[in-house]
Amino acid sequence: MRAGQDIRRPARTAALLTAFGATRSVVWVLRRRVGTGSARWERTNYAGRTVDLFAGPAVAVGSVVGALPARTRGAAAIAVGVAGLCGAYDDTAGAGDSRRGFRAHLGALRQGGVTSGAVKLFGIGAAGLVAGAMLKERPLDRLLAGVVIAGSAHFVNLVDVAPGRAALAVMGLGAPGLLRRGALAAAPVGAAAAVVTDDLGERTMLGDTGAHALGAALGTAVVAGNGRAGLFLHAAALVTAAVRGADVSRIAAESPM
Repeated sequence: MRAGQDIRRPARTAALLTAFGATRSVVWVLRRRVGTGSARWERTNYAGRTVDLFAGPAVAVGSVVGALPARTRGAAAIAVGVAGLCGAYDDTAGAGDSRRGFRAHLGALRQGGVTSGAVKLFGIGAAGLVAGAMLKERPLDRLLAGVVIAGSAHFVNLVDVAPGRAALAVMGLGAPGLLRRGALAAAPVGAAAAVVTDDLGERTMLGDTGAHALGAALGTAVVAGNGRAGLFLHAAALVTAAVRGADVSRIAAESPM
């Protein structure tokens, strides 16, 4: 066991540092090229401060670049990439939409309206199933994997109700997985760590782009490190959190930083 741990430690460190460095690099490039004053890349946060959205695409890139081992990078790229793109669509098209929660978006869909939330729900769900099929062999395991990946993406977005909350949640939830799930769990942790200071300082925000991307990366790591029993437990917990989304958001907003 100790020999196995010694082998995994350099990979974890490499993944963590790679994700951290790639994320910081993307933020630096975007700030130099886009700068300030771009309505597309800025939002007003809950306190009335202007923050940029550079952290979102940065953590998506960092989570994919840092994904190790290489055999799982394809699944991570699909899950994180689609989750980030769907989140980016919601950041732009859904900025003024007051509807929240699966029920509201599904209700709009039944009435013939396709909301940005519905695009996220089905887009991220489909990507989770594809990524799950790449990581697992049995049909039931693939289905559970898809639920875990998509559910993780939505859960991290659910707790993103205050500066730094989503990044800290990913770091906290991902840290124990560094021991069991190896290098794959290190990527979202490293990416989140790269932006958490700016997020807490209210200079940037993850937006749906970053929250969904980090969650999908974390879910991919969970899938890679668990068998059927673990997948079932994670899936059940995430479905429960999704169903009680309004309560989770309220508790996260009221809890101390």
